[in-house]
Amino acid sequence: MSGVNEIRSAFLDYFRKNGHEIVASSPLVPRNDPTLMFTNAGMVQFKNVFTGLEARSYSRAATAQKSVRAGGKHNDLDNVGYTARHLTFFEMLGNFSFGDYFKERAIELAWNLITKEFGLNKDKLLVTVYHTDDEAADHWKKIAGFSDDRIIRIATSDNFWAMGDTGPCGPCSEIFIDRGEHIWGGPPGTPEEDGDRFLEFWNLVFMQYEQVTKEERVSLPRPSIDTGMGLERMASILQGAESVFETDLFRHLIDATSSALGHGPDAGNLASFRVIADHLRSSCFLVADGVLPSNEGRGYVLRRIMRRAMRHAQLLGAGEPLMWKLVPALVREMGQAYPELGRGEALITETLKLEETRFRKTLARGLGLLADATETLGAGDMLDGETAFKLYDTYGFPLDLTQDALRQRSISVDLAGFTAAMERQKAEARANWAGSGEAATEAVWFSVKDRTGATEFLGYDTEQAEGIIGALVKDGAVVDEAKEGDTVGIVVNQTPFYGESGGQMGDTGTMAGDGFQIEITDTQKKGDGLFVHSGRVVKGTIRPGLAVEMKVDHARRTRLRSNHSATHLVHEALREILGTHVAQKGSLVAPERLRFDFSHPKPISAEELEKVEAMANEIVVQNSPVTTRLMSVDDAIAEGAMALFGEKYGDEVRVVSMGAALHGDKAGKPYSVELCGGTHVSATGDIGLVRLVSEGAVAAGVRRIEALTGDAARKHLDEQDRRLKAVAAALKVSPGDALARVAALLDERRKLERDLADARKKLALGGGGAAGNGGDSETVAGVGFLGKSVSGVAPRDLKPLADEGKKTLGSGVVVFVGSGDDGKASVVVAVTEDLVKRFSAVDLVRVASAALGGQGGGGRPDMAQAGGPDAARAGEAIAAVKAAMEAAA
Repeated sequence: MSGVNEIRSAFLDYFRKNGHEIVASSPLVPRNDPTLMFTNAGMVQFKNVFTGLEARSYSRAATAQKSVRAGGKHNDLDNVGYTARHLTFFEMLGNFSFGDYFKERAIELAWNLITKEFGLNKDKLLVTVYHTDDEAADHWKKIAGFSDDRIIRIATSDNFWAMGDTGPCGPCSEIFIDRGEHIWGGPPGTPEEDGDRFLEFWNLVFMQYEQVTKEERVSLPRPSIDTGMGLERMASILQGAESVFETDLFRHLIDATSSALGHGPDAGNLASFRVIADHLRSSCFLVADGVLPSNEGRGYVLRRIMRRAMRHAQLLGAGEPLMWKLVPALVREMGQAYPELGRGEALITETLKLEETRFRKTLARGLGLLADATETLGAGDMLDGETAFKLYDTYGFPLDLTQDALRQRSISVDLAGFTAAMERQKAEARANWAGSGEAATEAVWFSVKDRTGATEFLGYDTEQAEGIIGALVKDGAVVDEAKEGDTVGIVVNQTPFYGESGGQMGDTGTMAGDGFQIEITDTQKKGDGLFVHSGRVVKGTIRPGLAVEMKVDHARRTRLRSNHSATHLVHEALREILGTHVAQKGSLVAPERLRFDFSHPKPISAEELEKVEAMANEIVVQNSPVTTRLMSVDDAIAEGAMALFGEKYGDEVRVVSMGAALHGDKAGKPYSVELCGGTHVSATGDIGLVRLVSEGAVAAGVRRIEALTGDAARKHLDEQDRRLKAVAAALKVSPGDALARVAALLDERRKLERDLADARKKLALGGGGAAGNGGDSETVAGVGFLGKSVSGVAPRDLKPLADEGKKTLGSGVVVFVGSGDDGKASVVVAVTEDLVKRFSAVDLVRVASAALGGQGGGGRPDMAQAGGPDAARAGEAIAAVKAAMEAAA
């Protein structure tokens, strides 16, 4: 039992036998926790359990948690490949107790696993404890039989864990193994502790306190246990490997890389092979969990990981995209433990291939610029931060790639200068924004909110309501009144008007009261809970304190409801047809249409679009009720509700469900379940019809669909039907035969174009065009020459004519001058290979261009092209080329 997959299974089986619930790994994108870039430890999914905010049906758990440390506070990216143990992706094996067992049992479980199940040599093990934790030290003496010299007391934060400045915390005990004197390093607490001889592989955290304030710490009533063991490190120990990269899993990935490249690692390039193996894992798992490369947030970190690996592939001599070829090897190694890899294999492969294809262009340009910038630098020198920032900001070349590229030349980067340049740019951007007046305008709403309180939204249940005007804002300032003709922001204590959010546009309508009327043109949310109605006073004067009757534009709200509900149906259909990697990246719900942006790496085929539209309309036809419920976010996620990863939700969320799934594993369950605060139809049949009208790219890895519903969709179909009938009438066929008739006409056109091109070619070559037939050829400067003026030939067709002319001559120079309907000329000069040392096509075409009234021209020594404004001088151009040839002879 030493393979990675066997070790993982043995760990989980051991804790299952010891009464633990085996809980599946949570995604790499933490749910409902925007403070964390990626899941980086096993305890992340249990954070609310430890803090008492959530209860589970079990008090003991064990997991194999996929984790990423790259970006943010925990960032191992720069070290990967150059050390024996750093990884961006790793698996954290852990056992947890939520108020059940504590220190003694945790130590006993750990000791029995590593010595009895895993068979580690007891004499090579030692532990650390927090310097005041006598209890843990006594348990280690009793259970493991350790003497004091093998229980090292540490007074630093390395052995005291805290969730944050406040909250659960407690001492740690770390387990180390001595890997032998042949490896440099000393035990923990010594000056040589950073060496690799003494390897820490399991951390036991004893959460027994709560940090109330900076000064106050109290005991928890139900202490808990949180442990973490690095699977890769344990594999290196059990397999006798000096590095995690020498374990079976990494060996197989490195072997796959070697096969794809056609050569294996050596001392000079080993780090590159290791970087690729590690970054392949993190890239594939992140894509499988819904992260796609982009220029911000998690997507940017993924892009950095991918591009670092891709640069190392280039260093290894990969002449074409490499990473995507390695995906099957990873799926073979880890797909059984993590089925999402297999399910997402097609998407992962496509994403890696597209990203590497794009990046190769950026890489070539960036490395060229970097070479120029460091031309005068040598080993021990430093690249200035301003240049490094310019490479990043202007040319898209990340700092870590700059550092990585310079590392081999022992050149460092001025990080302080880089940071200063970045901060200076941010300060300028902030100053520009503040100077625009937007900051002052936004500040007004917070002061209004302090006086009036949040607006109560009534619009889920009614489109009409009464309220009291709380405040008026005009031109960014609070005012006491607004008169007829004024445009003003109106805050009311309660409202049926929906404020724009979640992509849904704000409501419009009317407000009226004693002697005044207001036309509401928009509603926005401001200042954390304030609904601001943008209105024009059409009659009378308004001021705070007046009662007001509010009516939402019913017809417009109805269309908004239809489009918002349809957005949910389209979202789910995209996930069903394209894969669960599809995640919302933005949306617009307008009265006239809906727009939905989502993650997907390539264009959607016509067949896929048809399936998405058909699936959405299946649910429309069901006419099933649309239900809304309020519940905790964890309960909502547990029921399968889709949430925007990284968003922070309140204690209670609104869950919108619609339709009954007809296909796959979800058959019979709700079709779409999403966290949503928008307004929706009562039943799916109210949508009427969903019609997709466009699909395209918004950014790398992000696609956009636009759709119509209801009457707008029907009108769109009617218009398409009218156009089809008009086309059919013009073709003198029935609508059903129109497509076949168009195809026949296109075939006929292509044939005529080929015939015309052949006729022009024969005319241009003097009638025959066969090799050996000189046609109108002559001898100039002792070589064959063919010069012609041809009309009606497109500039792009001149080069093929010139190639044919070279075949005709066998050896010589060809000049064709084409004239267009606008009187302008195009000229091409071709020289056979045996004569390019005597006559340059580039030099000759420039002579011809000058004769035509133009200038310049370019190409290769054997083929060049130019133009000129005066096609009437074609004969002069040909003569000028002859003269130039005679002069050069």
